[in-house]
This record gives sequence, C-alpha cells and structure tokens, in this order.
Amino acid sequence: MPICLLVRHGHSTANAQGLLAGRLAGVALDDTGRGQVKALADRFAGLSVARVVSSPLERCRETALAVASATSPALDVQLDEGLWECGYGAWTGRLLKELVDEPLWRVVQDQPSAARFPDHEEYAAESMLEMRHRAVATVRRHDAEVAEQHGPHALWVAVSHGDVIKAVLADAAGSHFDHLQRFRADPASVSVVHYTERRPFLVGANDTGSDLARLVPPAKPEVPEGDAPVGGGSATTEPAG
Repeated sequence: MPICLLVRHGHSTANAQGLLAGRLAGVALDDTGRGQVKALADRFAGLSVARVVSSPLERCRETALAVASATSPALDVQLDEGLWECGYGAWTGRLLKELVDEPLWRVVQDQPSAARFPDHEEYAAESMLEMRHRAVATVRRHDAEVAEQHGPHALWVAVSHGDVIKAVLADAAGSHFDHLQRFRADPASVSVVHYTERRPFLVGANDTGSDLARLVPPAKPEVPEGDAPVGGGSATTEPAG
C-alpha cells in the first residue's frame, strides 16, 4: 500500500495570538509559518508524490500549495472537508488561556473520547470521536484511491490540523483514543503512516527535519534472464543447504 505523509500547516496568525482558531475564517500563516513552510517545501523538492490533499482552511491551503509546487511534477491540490479542523463550536476563536479554566478543557486533555464541544449558531460543533472517525475515514479513502491509481509504492500527502493528525496517528498506532494527547504534531511537521492489508504502521511522527527521500522505496535489482537470485539456488523453492 502507499505511504501517507501527514503534514500540519505552518505557524499561523491564530497560533501567534494564542487563539483556538478552529474553522475561523481568515487565519493565515504568519511570518514564522511562511518560513517553516518554505523549509518544508525544500524537503519535498523533487520528491515524486502522487497526490496532495488539504483541509480547505487557508493556513492548510497555503502549506499544501507550497508542498505541491515543490514536488516533481508539480501537483494540483485537492481540498477535502474530511481533513478540516475539529468543530470547536462555541470555543472557536477564544483565547486558550481562558479555555484552560473551563471544565471541558480537562476532559479534552484526559478523556477526549468523552469530549464534545458546545454548540454555536455560526460554528459547527462535534465531538472529538466524531472528528477522529471522519479524519481516519478520509485518510483511508484517499490511501485506497492512490493505491488503485498509482500502485502500492506511491507517496501522497494530507495537509491538516494538529488534533486531526494526532487522531490519525493514534488510530495507526492502535492506541486508545484517550491517549490522544500523548501524540504531537507541531506546525510544519511531517508524520508518516503506512496502511497495509493487515494493519497500519506508524512509521514516523512530528518530524521537522529529516530527509524525506528515505521514504522512497528502493528500486528492485534486475535479475538477468535465466538466473536465480543470489543464494536462491536454480529456480527452486528449497532452502539453501
């Protein structure tokens, strides 16, 4: 199966202000975030990527466009609401320093499976489990499509948000959802999940600097016609004696 690279957007104007941005409109990358995303794009430069999918929110679109433009060949970005931020409802746009005093904050930290955000007239609210289910389903759907269209060794990218990425990582690791906060997804980080027919593998998490070329499968050596692989005997399935 393909390899999924989960990318969190770069540092945003809301991060700088200490806001829980959620699906608030107009939250873009700040100067720090643009610098992070430039470095991130350099890591993707020339990498053969089959697909780039992004949350529709501006900070993710900016990040995804930089990544897609750096790949070889450059790709169009697909937008998918299955990757957008958790629906924080009435918490949307509030200061984090105020939210830490809310009783629900402790639930989010210690028992996210029981956390549901308060309703709001303008901003959608969902539970963290609802967020997990739609995020994992979205990633698995794209992974299956990439496998069908580009083969089992393809790389593809999903650009999303911190809580969304952590939910996908927890699922891949087989971790109970209440351990969600043990995972990290910093701005402009790359995490790697490899789905297989039997189970997913968490290949890497919260990577902000390694060479992504290491994820490209090595080319299989060509075997001359009529020759068996070294150590394999002459076209026999018997073990070497």
